[in-house]
Amino acid sequence: MSSSHLPARAALGALLLGLTFAWSSAAQACACGCGVFDVGTSALLPSGSNVTMFMQASYLDQDTNWSGSSSAPKANNDDKHIRSEFYDVGIQDMFNRDWGVMLELPYTQRHFATLDDDSPNVNDFNHGSIGDIRISGMYTGFSEDMSTGVTFGLKLATGDWRYTGFDRDTSIGTGTTDLLLGGYHQMYFGQSNWSGYLQTQLDQPLNSRAGYRPGTELDSAFGVYPIGWNMGNGMRLTPIMQALVSLRARDSGAESDAPNSGYQRLLLAPALELRIHHVRLYADVEKPVFQHVNGNQLVPQWQGKLTASLSL
Repeated sequence: MSSSHLPARAALGALLLGLTFAWSSAAQACACGCGVFDVGTSALLPSGSNVTMFMQASYLDQDTNWSGSSSAPKANNDDKHIRSEFYDVGIQDMFNRDWGVMLELPYTQRHFATLDDDSPNVNDFNHGSIGDIRISGMYTGFSEDMSTGVTFGLKLATGDWRYTGFDRDTSIGTGTTDLLLGGYHQMYFGQSNWSGYLQTQLDQPLNSRAGYRPGTELDSAFGVYPIGWNMGNGMRLTPIMQALVSLRARDSGAESDAPNSGYQRLLLAPALELRIHHVRLYADVEKPVFQHVNGNQLVPQWQGKLTASLSL
């Protein structure tokens, strides 16, 4: 183990231990489809024994009412607008070529506009809170080049699910403990100078909280990219073509809106990654090309994310 990694690993270990004791009994999920932001970020796929610190900002603006596979009248949905901004900081430590761990600390800022229960007025609510903390392990020892790996962990209930004005399915937190299971495979297409990857993650709630249990969610990504353009001084720019698939089952419980929950989505997500020595800057725009929802739900016309990572 390199001595330059010891301070970062010691800090990570202490933080993980503290979080485990502080939030070992709860978790948070988001019914807005934000789980898809956790796949498709190729910059965070491991490539060696190192420590990677990262920051991510994601944006989701749900302003269109949808029913089945097409748009529907706004009058059919009491919810009128949901706009979410997600900010994550995290650290990924590959202890060696076989094992690693990742910690993500999020913050969510959300605007929610919904019809008043007792009048024709629309109420606006704005709230920001710590979101769902994620702690995951990673095993990459299937091959020498670390091209295949599996992930496993928990999503913890650090988000606020009691904020007045937010429904349970739009709250920043839900109070459930979620099991996270996933995997990835990186591909190299012979002498063509093209590469690709497959990535998937299952989010399985393990309990209900105060009459609400979010639906099981499965998010997957497929991406291909060329070798990119060498821009000199250690800089390389790479375009990435991606398809994202997001599947979610209905919510359940007395406080859920089960008839208007659950969906299937396919998004195309062109991206650019700029590598400058040990720094990677990643940006994508995610455009839905197919959406099928149960009941009436608000969907976005586009969404996107920015990621900056530093490998030590």
